[in-house]
Amino acid sequence: MWSVAAGTGADLLWRAKTNMKPRHVETLDDGSWLGEFRLSGNAGRHAEPLTIRVIDYELDDGRGDPCGPYRLFTTLLDPVEAPANELAFAYAQRWEIELAFGELKTHQRGSKAVLRSKSPALVEQEIWGHLCCHYAIRTLMFEAAHDAEVDPDRVSFTAALRITRRSLSQARDFSPSGH
Repeated sequence: MWSVAAGTGADLLWRAKTNMKPRHVETLDDGSWLGEFRLSGNAGRHAEPLTIRVIDYELDDGRGDPCGPYRLFTTLLDPVEAPANELAFAYAQRWEIELAFGELKTHQRGSKAVLRSKSPALVEQEIWGHLCCHYAIRTLMFEAAHDAEVDPDRVSFTAALRITRRSLSQARDFSPSGH
């Protein structure tokens, strides 16, 4: 898959298991290193090894012990053009969209719930409803983080969702006319 994707001309930055150990070729100034990786199986026996750059790192998310270790493989071989710390940060930021998808699918909508609408227009409306709800909760999270002077990434979506649901269930007994 690596060769096919790299063959399109795209620059790749993929997470790899830390036990994947290309042959070490050269350590670079930013702590990353160049390695050679051979394809497995019959195809790899006669193929030239792939030269990749390996970035090993840990994350300090502010909650105590660092997370990791993590290993990235990239086609971006020049550490001046693409420093290891910038690539590790970019990968972590890119991963956040996956967390947002999980918030929508697993926590907000519920893993067993499916879209109930029966026509394309109503399915679209239902999806927009989920997205608007997610945006509203994320806005509340941002405001709470801003007021507490913390990074919004440190605010729990599931806790915010639980608080929002509790607040809404209590508010349904409220009569706008005051009666």
